[in-house]
Amino acid sequence: MEKYEKLEKVGEGTYGKVYKAKDKETGQLVALKKTRLEMDEEGVPPTALREVSLLQMLSQSLYIVRLLCVEHVDSKKEHGKPLLYLVFEYIDTDLKKFIDTYRKGPNPGPLPPSLVQSFLYQLCKGVAHCHSHGVLHRDLKPQNLLVDKEKGILKIADLGLGRAFTVPLKSYTHEIVTLWYRAPEVLLGSSHYSTGVDMWSVGCIFAEMARRQALFPGDSEFQQLLHIFRMMGTPTEKQWPGVSSLQDWHVYPQWEPQNLARAVPALEPDGLDLLSKMLKYDPAERISAKAALDHPFFDSLDKSQF
Repeated sequence: MEKYEKLEKVGEGTYGKVYKAKDKETGQLVALKKTRLEMDEEGVPPTALREVSLLQMLSQSLYIVRLLCVEHVDSKKEHGKPLLYLVFEYIDTDLKKFIDTYRKGPNPGPLPPSLVQSFLYQLCKGVAHCHSHGVLHRDLKPQNLLVDKEKGILKIADLGLGRAFTVPLKSYTHEIVTLWYRAPEVLLGSSHYSTGVDMWSVGCIFAEMARRQALFPGDSEFQQLLHIFRMMGTPTEKQWPGVSSLQDWHVYPQWEPQNLARAVPALEPDGLDLLSKMLKYDPAERISAKAALDHPFFDSLDKSQF
């Protein structure tokens, strides 16, 4: 790790500390993610190697933050648990901070519709790329989407290295935030979930770009479900077969669905149509990332640039 000069700690991801650093040789800024590995007798566990190579493959997409290299450091002092440093390209802002500049900045106002359209298209491109390789992100939220303001590019970060790395008990940004984008099947304790969990999050992020504040800001799993049910209506067996057999289902008040256009007034009919397809209750009915790219909402976008 001597080739990097650590500049500052920029956060803690799910799997460890993240530092902004500089490659001493090239001057390139990088993000170093320090992860502690659960070793097995033979050394680095194969699951970790598989996940890292998967990350490297996925990061060939422009819309996924690029994993530049991986450094393995034997740590003598910390119970001999070796460290893996994942070296990513450094991008200085994320979508949450970006939206905040429009919300709290010097001249607050809506995000330009063309920007919402472009960012959503890039997000769907990145998600489609992950899904086509059988990878779910599982924790898409504005804090995990990096924004290169100069180039107008949005990139997915923090792809879950869920199985190989030890997950810390407390999350750094209090667990609250991450519930806002969580799909109802996850909140209801479904044991089988698929690509629909990411598309629900994409819908929540789409609405948030358009209205500059979270669509479902719950502060506990129960409150989160109530936020969703009050807006979208309490789900029924007819809409979502099997919902009442999910592990954490209870009998909830019967709310009628609200009009999405009132919740997200900035969206035109095409945008509302796409959003409602991302927020379908039955995960099997949610639009896929690939299908979303062909939705009429993107007809006016110059797709040749992507």
